[in-house]
Amino acid sequence: MDFGIFNVMQQRERTTTSKEVTGDALYLTRAAEEMGLTRAWYAEHHFSNYSLCPSPLMLIAHAAAITETIRLGTAVVVPPLYMPTRLLGEIAMADELSDGRLDLGVGFGYQRYEFERFGVELDEKMDRTHELLDMIELGLGQPHFSYDGKYYKQQKTAINIRPVQQPHPPIWLATTDPKSIERTAEKGYAAFCSSRFANTKELAPMREHVDESFRAAGRDPDAMTLGVLSYCFVGETKAEVENYCDNARYQQRLARSLRARRETILDDYWVEEKPFENEPSLDEIQDNIMAGDVETVTRRAVTLLREIRPTHLTCYFQVGGIDRDTARRSMERFLEDVVPGIEREFGCPIAEINVPQAAESAAAD
Repeated sequence: MDFGIFNVMQQRERTTTSKEVTGDALYLTRAAEEMGLTRAWYAEHHFSNYSLCPSPLMLIAHAAAITETIRLGTAVVVPPLYMPTRLLGEIAMADELSDGRLDLGVGFGYQRYEFERFGVELDEKMDRTHELLDMIELGLGQPHFSYDGKYYKQQKTAINIRPVQQPHPPIWLATTDPKSIERTAEKGYAAFCSSRFANTKELAPMREHVDESFRAAGRDPDAMTLGVLSYCFVGETKAEVENYCDNARYQQRLARSLRARRETILDDYWVEEKPFENEPSLDEIQDNIMAGDVETVTRRAVTLLREIRPTHLTCYFQVGGIDRDTARRSMERFLEDVVPGIEREFGCPIAEINVPQAAESAAAD
Protein backbone atom coordinates (compact mmCIF):
# COMPACT_ATOMS: atom_id res chain seq x y z
CA MET A 1 0.00 0.00 0.00
CA ASP A 2 1.29 3.45 -0.82
CA PHE A 3 0.12 7.04 -1.31
CA GLY A 4 0.64 9.61 -4.06
CA ILE A 5 -0.27 13.08 -5.29
CA PHE A 6 -2.41 13.84 -8.35
CA ASN A 7 -1.68 17.08 -10.20
CA VAL A 8 -4.74 18.16 -12.20
CA MET A 9 -3.22 21.62 -12.80
CA GLN A 10 -6.34 23.77 -13.04
CA GLN A 11 -6.53 27.51 -13.59
CA ARG A 12 -9.51 28.79 -11.65
CA GLU A 13 -8.35 32.39 -11.28
CA ARG A 14 -7.66 34.48 -14.38
CA THR A 15 -4.82 36.24 -12.57
CA THR A 16 -2.93 32.94 -12.22
CA THR A 17 -0.54 32.32 -15.13
CA SER A 18 0.10 29.00 -16.83
CA LYS A 19 3.72 29.19 -15.67
CA GLU A 20 2.53 29.47 -12.06
CA VAL A 21 0.24 26.45 -12.48
CA THR A 22 3.13 24.35 -13.85
CA GLY A 23 5.42 25.66 -11.13
CA ASP A 24 2.94 24.63 -8.44
CA ALA A 25 2.82 21.06 -9.78
CA LEU A 26 6.60 20.77 -9.75
CA TYR A 27 6.84 22.39 -6.30
CA LEU A 28 4.30 19.94 -4.87
CA THR A 29 6.03 17.01 -6.58
CA ARG A 30 9.29 17.86 -4.82
CA ALA A 31 7.42 18.36 -1.55
CA ALA A 32 5.68 15.00 -1.98
CA GLU A 33 9.02 13.26 -2.44
CA GLU A 34 10.50 15.01 0.61
CA MET A 35 7.53 13.93 2.74
CA GLY A 36 7.65 10.31 1.64
CA LEU A 37 4.85 10.00 -0.90
CA THR A 38 5.82 7.42 -3.50
CA ARG A 39 4.10 8.56 -6.72
CA ALA A 40 3.23 11.81 -8.49
CA TRP A 41 0.71 11.79 -11.33
CA TYR A 42 0.01 14.36 -14.05
CA ALA A 43 -3.18 14.75 -16.08
CA GLU A 44 -3.47 15.36 -19.82
CA HIS A 45 -5.98 17.87 -21.19
CA HIS A 46 -6.13 20.43 -23.97
CA PHE A 47 -7.66 23.77 -24.97
CA SER A 48 -9.34 24.76 -21.66
CA ASN A 49 -8.57 25.92 -18.14
CA TYR A 50 -9.79 22.57 -16.80
CA SER A 51 -6.15 21.46 -16.92
CA LEU A 52 -3.05 23.17 -18.26
CA CYS A 53 -1.00 20.03 -18.91
CA PRO A 54 -1.07 19.10 -22.62
CA SER A 55 1.88 16.69 -22.27
CA PRO A 56 2.33 14.72 -19.03
CA LEU A 57 5.30 12.90 -20.56
CA MET A 58 7.08 16.20 -21.21
CA LEU A 59 6.36 17.34 -17.66
CA ILE A 60 7.62 14.02 -16.29
CA ALA A 61 10.88 14.45 -18.20
CA HIS A 62 11.41 17.72 -16.33
CA ALA A 63 10.18 16.39 -12.98
CA ALA A 64 12.64 13.51 -13.29
CA ALA A 65 15.51 16.02 -13.28
CA ILE A 66 14.42 17.67 -10.03
CA THR A 67 13.56 14.49 -8.08
CA GLU A 68 15.39 11.28 -7.24
CA THR A 69 13.10 8.54 -5.99
CA ILE A 70 9.41 9.36 -6.45
CA ARG A 71 7.70 7.47 -9.28
CA LEU A 72 6.22 9.72 -11.96
CA GLY A 73 3.02 8.81 -13.74
CA THR A 74 0.75 9.90 -16.57
CA ALA A 75 -2.86 10.04 -15.39
CA VAL A 76 -3.48 9.71 -18.13
CA VAL A 77 -2.08 9.86 -21.65
CA VAL A 78 -4.93 9.72 -24.17
CA PRO A 79 -3.51 7.57 -27.03
CA PRO A 80 -6.04 8.50 -29.77
CA LEU A 81 -4.68 12.05 -29.65
CA TYR A 82 -1.16 10.91 -30.63
CA MET A 83 0.77 9.69 -33.65
CA PRO A 84 1.48 6.12 -32.48
CA THR A 85 5.21 5.82 -33.17
CA ARG A 86 5.92 9.25 -31.68
CA LEU A 87 4.04 8.23 -28.53
CA LEU A 88 6.10 5.04 -28.23
CA GLY A 89 9.37 6.93 -28.56
CA GLU A 90 8.32 9.53 -26.00
CA ILE A 91 7.26 6.85 -23.50
CA ALA A 92 10.67 5.18 -23.84
CA MET A 93 12.52 8.50 -23.50
CA ALA A 94 10.52 9.53 -20.40
CA ASP A 95 11.37 6.19 -18.81
CA GLU A 96 15.04 6.64 -19.69
CA LEU A 97 15.19 10.19 -18.34
CA SER A 98 13.51 9.14 -15.10
CA ASP A 99 15.82 6.13 -14.76
CA GLY A 100 12.91 3.71 -14.81
CA ARG A 101 10.50 5.67 -12.62
CA LEU A 102 7.71 6.04 -15.18
CA ASP A 103 4.22 4.67 -14.53
CA LEU A 104 2.26 4.72 -17.79
CA GLY A 105 -1.33 5.60 -16.98
CA VAL A 106 -3.52 5.21 -20.07
CA GLY A 107 -7.09 6.43 -20.53
CA PHE A 108 -9.62 6.79 -23.32
CA GLY A 109 -10.48 10.47 -22.96
CA TYR A 110 -13.98 11.85 -22.57
CA GLN A 111 -14.00 15.45 -23.72
CA ARG A 112 -15.48 15.73 -27.22
CA TYR A 113 -14.29 19.35 -27.29
CA GLU A 114 -10.69 18.07 -27.23
CA PHE A 115 -11.21 15.25 -29.73
CA GLU A 116 -12.87 17.55 -32.25
CA ARG A 117 -9.83 19.82 -32.25
CA PHE A 118 -7.54 16.88 -32.92
CA GLY A 119 -9.79 15.69 -35.75
CA VAL A 120 -10.55 12.40 -33.97
CA GLU A 121 -14.01 10.91 -33.42
CA LEU A 122 -14.74 10.45 -29.72
CA ASP A 123 -16.89 7.43 -30.54
CA GLU A 124 -13.77 5.65 -31.81
CA LYS A 125 -11.78 6.18 -28.62
CA MET A 126 -12.15 2.66 -27.19
CA ASP A 127 -11.04 0.75 -30.28
CA ARG A 128 -8.27 3.24 -31.05
CA THR A 129 -6.89 3.00 -27.51
CA HIS A 130 -6.89 -0.80 -27.54
CA GLU A 131 -5.01 -0.80 -30.84
CA LEU A 132 -2.46 1.63 -29.45
CA LEU A 133 -2.02 -0.52 -26.36
CA ASP A 134 -1.21 -3.37 -28.73
CA MET A 135 1.37 -1.17 -30.42
CA ILE A 136 2.93 -0.08 -27.11
CA GLU A 137 3.40 -3.70 -26.11
CA LEU A 138 4.78 -4.71 -29.52
CA GLY A 139 6.90 -1.64 -30.21
CA LEU A 140 8.56 -1.43 -26.79
CA GLY A 141 8.71 -5.16 -26.16
CA GLN A 142 10.35 -6.29 -29.41
CA PRO A 143 13.38 -5.17 -31.47
CA HIS A 144 11.01 -4.24 -34.30
CA PHE A 145 7.29 -4.52 -35.01
CA SER A 146 4.58 -3.99 -37.56
CA TYR A 147 0.86 -3.54 -37.08
CA ASP A 148 -2.27 -3.91 -39.17
CA GLY A 149 -5.34 -2.68 -37.31
CA LYS A 150 -8.61 -1.03 -38.20
CA TYR A 151 -7.37 2.47 -37.36
CA TYR A 152 -3.59 2.15 -37.30
CA LYS A 153 -1.19 0.49 -39.72
CA GLN A 154 2.55 0.45 -39.22
CA GLN A 155 5.18 -0.92 -41.55
CA LYS A 156 8.15 -2.73 -40.02
CA THR A 157 9.64 -0.24 -37.58
CA ALA A 158 12.17 -0.23 -34.74
CA ILE A 159 11.78 2.14 -31.79
CA ASN A 160 15.39 3.17 -31.33
CA ILE A 161 15.07 4.25 -27.69
CA ARG A 162 14.51 1.49 -25.16
CA PRO A 163 12.79 1.97 -21.82
CA VAL A 164 14.71 1.12 -18.67
CA GLN A 165 11.76 -0.94 -17.46
CA GLN A 166 11.41 -3.99 -19.66
CA PRO A 167 9.49 -4.82 -21.72
CA HIS A 168 7.77 -1.48 -21.04
CA PRO A 169 6.85 0.72 -18.05
CA PRO A 170 3.97 -0.58 -15.90
CA ILE A 171 0.63 0.16 -17.59
CA TRP A 172 -2.21 1.51 -15.47
CA LEU A 173 -5.51 1.47 -17.35
CA ALA A 174 -8.12 3.97 -16.17
CA THR A 175 -11.53 2.56 -17.03
CA THR A 176 -14.81 1.10 -15.86
CA ASP A 177 -15.57 -0.38 -19.31
CA PRO A 178 -16.11 -4.19 -19.09
CA LYS A 179 -14.00 -5.01 -22.17
CA SER A 180 -11.15 -2.86 -20.91
CA ILE A 181 -11.26 -4.32 -17.41
CA GLU A 182 -11.05 -7.75 -19.02
CA ARG A 183 -7.92 -6.63 -20.85
CA THR A 184 -6.51 -5.24 -17.62
CA ALA A 185 -6.98 -8.65 -16.01
CA GLU A 186 -5.65 -10.65 -18.96
CA LYS A 187 -2.55 -8.50 -19.43
CA GLY A 188 -1.81 -7.95 -15.75
CA TYR A 189 -2.13 -4.18 -15.99
CA ALA A 190 -2.81 -2.08 -12.93
CA ALA A 191 -6.40 -0.85 -12.68
CA PHE A 192 -7.06 2.83 -12.02
CA CYS A 193 -10.34 4.53 -11.06
CA SER A 194 -11.56 7.84 -9.68
CA SER A 195 -13.85 8.05 -6.68
CA ARG A 196 -15.17 11.54 -7.61
CA PHE A 197 -17.85 12.33 -4.99
CA ALA A 198 -18.81 8.69 -4.43
CA ASN A 199 -18.70 7.20 -0.95
CA THR A 200 -17.40 3.69 -0.27
CA LYS A 201 -20.86 2.10 -0.64
CA GLU A 202 -21.17 3.62 -4.11
CA LEU A 203 -17.65 2.47 -5.05
CA ALA A 204 -18.17 -1.10 -3.86
CA PRO A 205 -19.93 -2.31 -7.09
CA MET A 206 -16.96 -1.05 -9.12
CA ARG A 207 -14.59 -3.10 -6.99
CA GLU A 208 -16.83 -6.15 -7.26
CA HIS A 209 -16.92 -5.85 -11.06
CA VAL A 210 -13.14 -5.61 -11.26
CA ASP A 211 -12.82 -8.65 -8.97
CA GLU A 212 -15.18 -10.68 -11.19
CA SER A 213 -13.21 -9.76 -14.32
CA PHE A 214 -9.93 -10.83 -12.74
CA ARG A 215 -11.37 -14.13 -11.58
CA ALA A 216 -12.77 -14.77 -15.07
CA ALA A 217 -9.27 -14.21 -16.47
CA GLY A 218 -7.85 -16.73 -14.00
CA ARG A 219 -6.18 -14.10 -11.85
CA ASP A 220 -6.45 -13.45 -8.14
CA PRO A 221 -8.12 -10.04 -7.66
CA ASP A 222 -6.39 -9.65 -4.30
CA ALA A 223 -3.03 -9.80 -6.10
CA MET A 224 -4.01 -6.99 -8.46
CA THR A 225 -2.61 -3.48 -8.36
CA LEU A 226 -5.54 -1.08 -7.96
CA GLY A 227 -5.09 2.67 -7.85
CA VAL A 228 -7.85 4.96 -6.60
CA LEU A 229 -7.91 8.73 -7.12
CA SER A 230 -9.59 10.60 -4.27
CA TYR A 231 -10.15 14.09 -2.98
CA CYS A 232 -8.25 14.66 0.25
CA PHE A 233 -7.93 17.69 2.50
CA VAL A 234 -6.86 17.85 6.12
CA GLY A 235 -7.90 21.23 7.48
CA GLU A 236 -7.73 23.04 10.78
CA THR A 237 -10.87 25.15 10.40
CA LYS A 238 -14.35 24.71 8.98
CA ALA A 239 -13.71 27.56 6.54
CA GLU A 240 -10.63 25.79 5.15
CA VAL A 241 -12.56 22.57 4.59
CA GLU A 242 -15.51 24.38 2.98
CA ASN A 243 -13.13 26.19 0.63
CA TYR A 244 -11.57 22.90 -0.43
CA CYS A 245 -15.01 21.35 -1.03
CA ASP A 246 -15.98 24.37 -3.12
CA ASN A 247 -12.89 23.86 -5.27
CA ALA A 248 -13.59 20.14 -5.59
CA ARG A 249 -17.10 21.01 -6.76
CA TYR A 250 -15.61 23.48 -9.24
CA GLN A 251 -13.45 20.71 -10.68
CA GLN A 252 -16.48 18.45 -11.07
CA ARG A 253 -18.58 21.23 -12.61
CA LEU A 254 -16.04 21.75 -15.38
CA ALA A 255 -15.44 18.03 -15.89
CA ARG A 256 -19.13 17.21 -16.16
CA SER A 257 -19.82 20.13 -18.51
CA LEU A 258 -17.06 18.92 -20.80
CA ARG A 259 -18.15 15.28 -20.52
CA ALA A 260 -21.78 16.10 -21.37
CA ARG A 261 -20.72 18.47 -24.19
CA ARG A 262 -22.62 21.36 -22.68
CA GLU A 263 -19.62 23.56 -21.97
CA THR A 264 -19.60 27.27 -22.70
CA ILE A 265 -16.16 28.59 -23.64
CA LEU A 266 -15.42 32.18 -22.70
CA ASP A 267 -12.40 34.26 -23.68
CA ASP A 268 -10.67 31.71 -25.91
CA TYR A 269 -10.32 28.76 -23.52
CA TRP A 270 -12.14 29.56 -20.27
CA VAL A 271 -14.89 27.07 -19.34
CA GLU A 272 -17.88 28.71 -17.69
CA GLU A 273 -18.64 27.17 -14.30
CA LYS A 274 -22.12 25.63 -14.25
CA PRO A 275 -23.90 23.50 -11.62
CA PHE A 276 -24.61 19.96 -12.78
CA GLU A 277 -27.72 17.82 -12.44
CA ASN A 278 -28.34 16.50 -8.90
CA GLU A 279 -25.33 18.43 -7.68
CA PRO A 280 -24.64 17.79 -3.99
CA SER A 281 -24.38 20.62 -1.51
CA LEU A 282 -21.03 21.52 0.04
CA ASP A 283 -22.11 19.73 3.22
CA GLU A 284 -22.99 16.60 1.24
CA ILE A 285 -19.66 16.73 -0.56
CA GLN A 286 -17.83 17.04 2.74
CA ASP A 287 -19.75 14.05 4.09
CA ASN A 288 -18.61 11.86 1.16
CA ILE A 289 -14.97 12.76 0.57
CA MET A 290 -11.84 12.64 2.71
CA ALA A 291 -12.08 16.22 3.91
CA GLY A 292 -12.13 17.51 7.45
CA ASP A 293 -10.02 17.35 10.57
CA VAL A 294 -7.41 14.65 11.23
CA GLU A 295 -9.86 12.29 12.92
CA THR A 296 -12.43 12.57 10.11
CA VAL A 297 -9.93 12.03 7.29
CA THR A 298 -8.31 9.12 9.14
CA ARG A 299 -11.65 7.40 9.68
CA ARG A 300 -12.71 7.79 6.05
CA ALA A 301 -9.32 6.69 4.73
CA VAL A 302 -9.44 3.52 6.84
CA THR A 303 -12.97 2.77 5.61
CA LEU A 304 -11.94 3.25 1.98
CA LEU A 305 -8.87 1.03 2.37
CA ARG A 306 -10.85 -1.75 4.01
CA GLU A 307 -13.87 -1.72 1.73
CA ILE A 308 -12.35 -0.89 -1.67
CA ARG A 309 -8.92 -2.46 -1.04
CA PRO A 310 -6.71 -0.27 -3.24
CA THR A 311 -2.99 -0.88 -3.29
CA HIS A 312 -2.36 2.76 -4.19
CA LEU A 313 -4.30 5.85 -3.13
CA THR A 314 -3.49 9.10 -4.92
CA CYS A 315 -4.96 12.37 -3.72
CA TYR A 316 -6.03 15.73 -5.07
CA PHE A 317 -4.20 17.89 -2.53
CA GLN A 318 -4.45 20.84 -4.92
CA VAL A 319 -7.61 21.30 -6.96
CA GLY A 320 -9.41 24.29 -8.47
CA GLY A 321 -8.00 27.48 -6.98
CA ILE A 322 -6.35 25.97 -3.87
CA ASP A 323 -2.98 27.67 -3.49
CA ARG A 324 0.14 25.57 -3.23
CA ASP A 325 0.94 26.51 0.38
CA THR A 326 -2.51 25.38 1.51
CA ALA A 327 -2.08 22.16 -0.46
CA ARG A 328 1.33 21.57 1.10
CA ARG A 329 0.02 22.10 4.65
CA SER A 330 -2.77 19.61 3.99
CA MET A 331 -0.25 17.11 2.62
CA GLU A 332 1.95 17.60 5.70
CA ARG A 333 -1.01 16.97 8.03
CA PHE A 334 -1.92 13.88 6.06
CA LEU A 335 1.58 12.41 6.31
CA GLU A 336 2.31 13.51 9.87
CA ASP A 337 -1.08 12.90 11.50
CA VAL A 338 -3.41 10.84 9.30
CA VAL A 339 -0.96 8.17 8.14
CA PRO A 340 0.11 7.26 11.72
CA GLY A 341 -3.58 6.90 12.59
CA ILE A 342 -4.08 4.54 9.64
CA GLU A 343 -1.04 2.54 10.72
CA ARG A 344 -2.38 2.23 14.26
CA GLU A 345 -5.70 1.01 12.91
CA PHE A 346 -4.05 -1.65 10.73
CA GLY A 347 -1.31 -2.45 13.23
CA CYS A 348 1.59 -2.09 10.80
CA PRO A 349 3.42 0.45 8.61
CA ILE A 350 1.67 1.61 5.45
CA ALA A 351 4.09 -0.28 3.20
CA GLU A 352 3.24 -3.54 4.98
CA ILE A 353 -0.54 -3.18 4.91
CA ASN A 354 -2.15 -6.17 3.22
CA VAL A 355 -5.52 -4.65 2.43
CA PRO A 356 -7.33 -7.92 1.54
CA GLN A 357 -6.24 -9.53 4.80
CA ALA A 358 -7.20 -6.42 6.73
CA ALA A 359 -10.65 -6.46 5.10
CA GLU A 360 -11.15 -10.11 6.10
CA SER A 361 -10.06 -9.33 9.64
CA ALA A 362 -12.47 -6.41 9.89
CA ALA A 363 -15.31 -8.59 8.57
CA ALA A 364 -14.53 -11.25 11.15
CA ASP A 365 -14.62 -8.68 13.96
